Amino acid sequence: MNHSRSNAGAPREPDLPPYQVVLSETDWGSLETPFGNGEDLPEVLSRLLTPDPRVQVNALSELGEMVGHQNTIYEATAPAAMYVAGILTHPAATTPRPYRNVPIRAALLNWLASTAYDASDASDASDASDEIVGRTEQHFPDFLAPGTIVASFRDLRPMLYRAVSPFLRDSHEDVREAAVIAAIILAEHPAFAEHRDHLAVHARSILDTSGNGHNQRVAQKALEAWGHDAPGSEPFLEGSWGWEPHSDGRSYLEPPF
Repeated sequence: MNHSRSNAGAPREPDLPPYQVVLSETDWGSLETPFGNGEDLPEVLSRLLTPDPRVQVNALSELGEMVGHQNTIYEATAPAAMYVAGILTHPAATTPRPYRNVPIRAALLNWLASTAYDASDASDASDASDEIVGRTEQHFPDFLAPGTIVASFRDLRPMLYRAVSPFLRDSHEDVREAAVIAAIILAEHPAFAEHRDHLAVHARSILDTSGNGHNQRVAQKALEAWGHDAPGSEPFLEGSWGWEPHSDGRSYLEPPF
């Protein structure tokens, strides 16, 4: 696999493999999912590139269950995330979602954000999911130890960040917001600490313009953790904190289908 250097003196990080390579060279049948192995995943992932947006959103919903059931990271989650990150620039990612003029790319970015959120560490500076992780640590104290499934997924954050960051200034508001939230969560990785001041500008924009309560909470907690002034906001109600797994805060499927 090729490697690149983001700047002089920075550690070498692997490039994101082409999505075709991820699909063809991953031994999906050997990877754990909540329902057995991942032998059905290639067909689901391939449907993300179909020209029919209703097929795409159904495939993304299926993918969320197959590799992120109950906010859990499985062996198959990492290659699935690499594939999704790899198709962000594919023409199929620009397909408008049914009944709204929002590119599928926004849903793909939100899927990546929510998956990274599930693997966040309460000890990280920009953590936005300490409630979930704290409860998990009570039952599985070593789940973030090196070599574990979650730790291996977290090692992918630099390459996922680089796939997401080009969309931080996307012309479409929904894509831009989804990219910002994903980047904030992925920037927990120490290699991207230097990007947090830049991301703080985008986080403030979320607080100023977003109507999504969870996204506002992620942005506000990141600003506070990074030592930036976080504008005051309305208190977040406990019931509004739950982020629907792998969604953009709205239902994937709008009737009538």
